Amino acid sequence: MNQQALEAKKAAVAAVVDGLKNSESVTVVSYQGLTVSEFQELRRTLAKENACIGVYKNTLVRRALKEAGDADLGEILNGPNAFVFSKELSNGPKVLIKFARFHQKLVVKGGLAEGKVLNADEVKVISKLPNHDGMISMLLSCLQAPITKFAATVKAIADKSAEAPAPAAN
Repeated sequence: MNQQALEAKKAAVAAVVDGLKNSESVTVVSYQGLTVSEFQELRRTLAKENACIGVYKNTLVRRALKEAGDADLGEILNGPNAFVFSKELSNGPKVLIKFARFHQKLVVKGGLAEGKVLNADEVKVISKLPNHDGMISMLLSCLQAPITKFAATVKAIADKSAEAPAPAAN
């Protein structure tokens, strides 16, 4: 085998391993039929959400999965695939599902999240999860609710006692 080709393959495997280690989720999509401009639009949209897309040979991805110690994606790795590496669990899948609604040529095949192999339906479920900021917002609203209710109750009691007529002095 040509030494340059071997080095290129090693670099591709290293890039995939790096993507696997630095991502919370990896989504596998079939992009066959997308135009170059549509693919570039997808790439830009993913970059805004702290995710990236790359096209690698399936055999190199299998080797990278083994090297990283992740589960094998099995039947998902058939045909031409693109791999989306997302730093946050739901950001990449969210963009892909939204993009696939308007571009039927993009097909979500499955993925990998927290060491578990996901099918296309499970990726759709993950896409509906809130991102990190959404989770913090939900937590803060849960923490704030009891205090808000307590303050409203105290105010209602204060208003009620202010409305009550003062007892007549005899």
